[in-house]
Amino acid sequence: MRYFIVDDDKASRAMLKNIITECDLGVVIGEAKSGAECLSSILAVHPDVVLIDLLMPGLDGIEAIEQLRMKGFQGQFIMISQIVNKEMVGEAYEKGVEFFIHKPINRIEVRSILKRVAEQFQLRNSLLVIKESLGQSESATTRQQSVKEIVLSILNDMGIIGESGSDDIISMMEILIYENEGVIQLPPLKNLYESIAAKPGNHNLSSKAIEQRIRRIILTAVNNLASLGSIDYTNPVFEYYAPRYFDFQVVRDQMISIQEDHNEPKKAKVNIKKFLQALYHDTIEKYNDK
Repeated sequence: MRYFIVDDDKASRAMLKNIITECDLGVVIGEAKSGAECLSSILAVHPDVVLIDLLMPGLDGIEAIEQLRMKGFQGQFIMISQIVNKEMVGEAYEKGVEFFIHKPINRIEVRSILKRVAEQFQLRNSLLVIKESLGQSESATTRQQSVKEIVLSILNDMGIIGESGSDDIISMMEILIYENEGVIQLPPLKNLYESIAAKPGNHNLSSKAIEQRIRRIILTAVNNLASLGSIDYTNPVFEYYAPRYFDFQVVRDQMISIQEDHNEPKKAKVNIKKFLQALYHDTIEKYNDK
């Protein structure tokens, strides 16, 4: 991934650049200290992601984003903000900003967010390939890719696409939809774990190992949503997934932990069946609408 950093604080720019380099998240191809200064440079080098400060003298972050979009820039924006002003956050969302980084800058938060952005970037490329396949035939293989596309999109919303366990969850949804068409309630989870463990490539894994992978990825989803909710609890992704896929008290406890400790959230107890039941309901609903 290729990044461009815009921030009037030299120390913040240096810290972000160090995190990107040391965590092997990509390469910083440019930086600027103001919104006005960054415009021509960004349009010239076309970075994948622009990390831009919300409040800067002269042209602020939102105004700079608006001008770049008007000039045809298609890259992703991550807003850097020291304040949590709901109106300004809402305006940033309207301009296409999907992720925020708090100031003072936290290494763990930056690494987590940039990993999610990279996964989202990879998803877009994967979806393009899938759409091309969908346009070529209406075979059973194409239908299977359609289910995979739906699940990938949902996992991407929660920031867990590409995590260990994501393939297991996709396989579960394919088994439920293709082999148990019409089922309303999930079968015993143990049966699903054993079905996944029996798939080619998983012969060295026990059903217990499958369960642990799925538990870990669901915990990651809880933490991602809690981070999102701690920034803006009116975010539509948070509003939809937090109460639907999880016990909301667990999400709320994680939000409090993040806000108080400004660090990694504490370990939480997750309800695997609730998550998978909600995912299955959303997947089958979208699949049947196609």
